[in-house]
Amino acid sequence: MKATADGWAGGTFSNPVIPGFHPDPSICRVGEDYYLVCSSFEYFPGVPVFHSKDLVHWEQIGNVMERPAQLRLPDTAPSSGGVYAPTLRHHDGRFWLITTDVSHDGNVLFSATDPAGPWSDPVRLPGVKGIDPDLAWDEDGRCWVTTAGISQICIDPGTGQTIGAPRRLWSGTPGAKAPEAPHLYRIGDHWYLLIAEGGTERGHGISIARGPAPYGPFEPCPDNPVLSHRSTDLEIQNTGHGDLVQAPDGSWWLVFLGVRPGGGSPGWHVLGRETFLAPVTWTDGGWPVIGAATPAMAAPPWPPRPVPAPPARDDFDAARLHPHWLSVRSRPEGYFSTTERPGWLTLRARGASLDDQAVTFAGRRQQDRSCRARTLIDPGVGLGGLAVRLDERHHYAVEAAGTGTVRVVARIGPLRQTLGERRVPAGPVTLRIDISAPTETWDPRQGPDVLRLGVEGPDGELEVLAELDGRYLSTEVAGGFTGRVIGMYAAEGTVRFDWFALEAGDKE
Repeated sequence: MKATADGWAGGTFSNPVIPGFHPDPSICRVGEDYYLVCSSFEYFPGVPVFHSKDLVHWEQIGNVMERPAQLRLPDTAPSSGGVYAPTLRHHDGRFWLITTDVSHDGNVLFSATDPAGPWSDPVRLPGVKGIDPDLAWDEDGRCWVTTAGISQICIDPGTGQTIGAPRRLWSGTPGAKAPEAPHLYRIGDHWYLLIAEGGTERGHGISIARGPAPYGPFEPCPDNPVLSHRSTDLEIQNTGHGDLVQAPDGSWWLVFLGVRPGGGSPGWHVLGRETFLAPVTWTDGGWPVIGAATPAMAAPPWPPRPVPAPPARDDFDAARLHPHWLSVRSRPEGYFSTTERPGWLTLRARGASLDDQAVTFAGRRQQDRSCRARTLIDPGVGLGGLAVRLDERHHYAVEAAGTGTVRVVARIGPLRQTLGERRVPAGPVTLRIDISAPTETWDPRQGPDVLRLGVEGPDGELEVLAELDGRYLSTEVAGGFTGRVIGMYAAEGTVRFDWFALEAGDKE
């Protein structure tokens, strides 16, 4: 995963720094290395971990919750359930990760000496209530957990036992809904409490308060919210849920989530909530000022440190899937394999279709507004295909059956329709989905993009079986907290895929 650094020599970089469905970023720095994590909701493995040397170029190095003992999402867990809002910190020579599994285990704590993993089994925190937990240690070595609401309790991180009773803290602007995503910092002579408020939709924002101790009392910043794009026509919207970090040169930065709506009114975001970066300065009075957050940003004052981009094509030659591959809720042994038929990804059906919460699915986050997904499928005597998934009730797919039939299936809420069915020769076939974002929005009713699904011929041309409006695979239509994931699935029997490619495309 990496952001482009077009023209860094000229002083700019591109926002978001981690595009696609990467919400609720939390960051920490160890020496000259930055580490960042995001929410993963109903997907497995849980909580992706990224590394950077310059705050702009990020590489995924692993996942925190990659073993069944670490993430036990039942098939009944709803989409947009699962793992919420992790906090990553480094303390006393170890990395610590706290998060909420809203669908099973509640608040849980992990630790590791290497952020790439392996991470420990979870320490469960039954005495910690609420979501969006934060970790902070004071000068006396006490560990404080602060959760949405905003409330706080002291814990023993080794055992998960709580110490004392929870207390209420400053909960943001009076009347503002959903005070959440607290992060607590000791900066200079003060303890600062950063929170999100206003809901994670267009009214989202970040506010801050400070006090003499980790438990307050807290005085709010007179200029709250310190970040919000509400009621603006800025390209980046829903800005909030942030985390502060100080660079080695003493400068301060904020990572935060936002969305990029497309199309006409009211605007639809399809990639999910993404991770953005903004500079932070401090007033003489000791309050943070968040710099403008735009798609083209002034670069940090140090040399860029690019990282290798994941290859657009995966030929499934490795014994394990790359950390950026996602499955829905779990990845049970025996249903996913890159070794059963070497050089192929073998998927064995559990659920009957993408409508089923137990579907066998392997996908990657859509990170570009315009892109192209392709795969060579051998359906055998089974049924499987290539899909763009938002949840069980909102997805488009082109699928192939062992009988020699290819068709497009669209699920939009309660409606499920088969489109463009055609016959193909028996054996492997290349399925393809082209996603095109418009170059301009001239019609207030225009959707954010168009999806063309079909079969690729030997000449590389796409035979379109269906052309669909992308708004129905958006958060504004489907609801929830995730973004699109594009990948392969098995609906009947055993299906094999020789390769998968996901490439950025051009706008219409």
